[in-house]
Amino acid sequence: MKKTYRINGMHCAGCVGSVEKSLNAIDGVEASVSLPAESATVTLTREIGFEELAAAVERAGYEIEPIAEADRGEAERKRLADTEARSHQAWRTMWTAWALTAPAMVWMLPEMFAGVRWPSPLAFDLGVTALGAAVLAGPGADTVRGAWRSARGRMPNMDVLIALGAGVSVLTGVWAVLHVLGLAPMIMNFAPVGAMIASIHLTGRFVEAKARGRSSSAIQALLSLEAPTARVERDGTELEVPTRDVRVGDIMIIRPGEKIPTDGVVLDGRSAVDESLATGESIPVEKGPGDSALGSTVNHSGVLRVRATGVGEDTFLSNVIRLVEEAQASKVPIQEFADRVTAVFVPAILVVALAAFAGWFVLPGVFFDAARWASGFLPWVNPELGRLSLALFAAVAVLVIACPCALGLATPTALMVGTGVGATRGVLIRDGAAVQTLDRADTLVFDKTGTLTRGAPRVVEVYAMGDPADDETRVLGLAASIEDASEHPLARAVVEEAGRRGARVARASDVEARVGMGIVGVVDGEWVVVGSTRLLRAEGVAREDIVEVERRFGSDARTIACVAAGGRLRGAIAIADPVKEDARETLLELSRRGFRTVMLTGDREAVAAAVAQQLGIDDYQAGLLPAQKVYAVRQLRAEGRTVAFVGDGINDAPALKAADVGLAVGTGTDIAIEAADITLVQGDLRSVLRATRLAKATFRKIRENLFWAYVYNVVAIPVAFLGLLHPVIAEAAMALSSISVVTNANRLRRARL
Repeated sequence: MKKTYRINGMHCAGCVGSVEKSLNAIDGVEASVSLPAESATVTLTREIGFEELAAAVERAGYEIEPIAEADRGEAERKRLADTEARSHQAWRTMWTAWALTAPAMVWMLPEMFAGVRWPSPLAFDLGVTALGAAVLAGPGADTVRGAWRSARGRMPNMDVLIALGAGVSVLTGVWAVLHVLGLAPMIMNFAPVGAMIASIHLTGRFVEAKARGRSSSAIQALLSLEAPTARVERDGTELEVPTRDVRVGDIMIIRPGEKIPTDGVVLDGRSAVDESLATGESIPVEKGPGDSALGSTVNHSGVLRVRATGVGEDTFLSNVIRLVEEAQASKVPIQEFADRVTAVFVPAILVVALAAFAGWFVLPGVFFDAARWASGFLPWVNPELGRLSLALFAAVAVLVIACPCALGLATPTALMVGTGVGATRGVLIRDGAAVQTLDRADTLVFDKTGTLTRGAPRVVEVYAMGDPADDETRVLGLAASIEDASEHPLARAVVEEAGRRGARVARASDVEARVGMGIVGVVDGEWVVVGSTRLLRAEGVAREDIVEVERRFGSDARTIACVAAGGRLRGAIAIADPVKEDARETLLELSRRGFRTVMLTGDREAVAAAVAQQLGIDDYQAGLLPAQKVYAVRQLRAEGRTVAFVGDGINDAPALKAADVGLAVGTGTDIAIEAADITLVQGDLRSVLRATRLAKATFRKIRENLFWAYVYNVVAIPVAFLGLLHPVIAEAAMALSSISVVTNANRLRRARL
């Protein structure tokens, strides 16, 4: 059983690790926590009450809220509203902190540049220490409380480093006051530095909150498109009701310019509907009786009567939200190493900070030599401060420069933005791991029918024999008159083509199906035969006519329906499942991008060969059953290839699961979509290209973020250890590293797919 919960109070990678560790410590629980989505996806292998989960999360210092499946959309709106509220609160807290810090900074200037502690040493030390303490006790109180909770739970997070760095700095102010009073040895007063550390940290929190809010903009945009009300027919009366009150089976009336309230099927009317929220395509789609309609899409021209088929959690939009939330809470394999580093990061930094402090006492010569060398070009390095002041200076810098936040945000933020962008462009990612897998995929395997082809047979050619009375329309009319009584897909293709060409369709009698060969009957007093050449021979049609048809179509991969009347062959109809318009162009582009393309189909060898040649497919296998498709996929994987399978039918579900990553064409069956890792809402092949581009763009951002997060820490921590980095600059750099990771991830929204 899988459930999603909202987690409140998280703001760094250490928070994520604490919540995950607490939840996973419960027997029967496997939890994955997302910082950007502020949620936990919990898989339960036994019956566990919410109270047990809540107790574990509260021990780690955070709050948990259940999300009812039926209220998922409402819960997402609440989360976004809470994020916005926290952003406003972070803005107020930041400015309060700076209102207290700015006077301390100004007060420091005479002491920094002229050595004057105005108006007196005691007043100066008391004043700046009081301001620094006020910052920690007021706007910085949440950070201090968070540090205490995480330390008490033995899961120290980023708050511990900031609280220690700022707190120790303020305590130096208390020590400096005692020194002025003659009660303690001399020490440099770093209280204003502590105030600046806290203020810069709170500034980073605000900017990060704003950027994380933008990461959710795609889902926010989808939610904002929901229709608030619906016009429905009940008991012969047209009523306007809230959309949440629409029931399955209700008949909805949608006028031009209005949104379709919920998913349904068109009963009456024709119109063009803007489905860009689902597909990313701006061109409206023509809708008529029998066509499906998606909730929240916009009706452009005509009036539509739509029967509701999905409401609440069963709508397309709710499924999008669910899929995106699950993807955002899932783990990408590359994140595992970052998680392991983050888990030990804060304790390791505490040890490094203590080592830096001790080093200035145990090996003062080495450190002072470095300080004297750097003082020539770094104005904040002053070897004359004294051993204790310099030791504290280095230890505080180490505490505040270390940043697990950037490591923790690097992957989930990029994944959050990428899945959101995909959701608005018709690419729904179920599992974050699919992004990494699709990024490294080198082989794309396609089902044929419904994926590369339309999945519906169509008449592609009509051939009339030499008799002047038998033109193409007459041949179609004869065939349609007989086939009109059949529900076979090939028969429906003939009837539809006759209707399109305006052929005369007469009423047939004595219609009889000949299994495996065709159909016969009487039309206008003539015995009409429609079917294979084998059926023609059985019905006594002239041999030379049959030879003519076999000569013309014998090597063709299409299905041929011969039409005979009165014992003479009148013509033949070629039927095929045509390839999608964009298929060849898309497959050629995928080949240019380095993918090997393979087609697996249950169709005949001749048909498969013709389609493969037409589309430029590298390899194909024909006549396969579902189990054989799975075997073919496994063979490719055994060759060392990373396989992505694209399919749409029920028989594709096993292969979708067998592949490294499965992509289901959204116009296909629910079973195929459920089996896939990625759903392509549109039925066209351009969506495959769009999905590969999105995966590569998203994973590129993940790699960039992880690279800079690691490089930042690897370079900055040793510099701080040597006492060459001012704590204020260190804290500014730490905040900037997290902001840059989130900002870089948000650049995905401008990616061209």
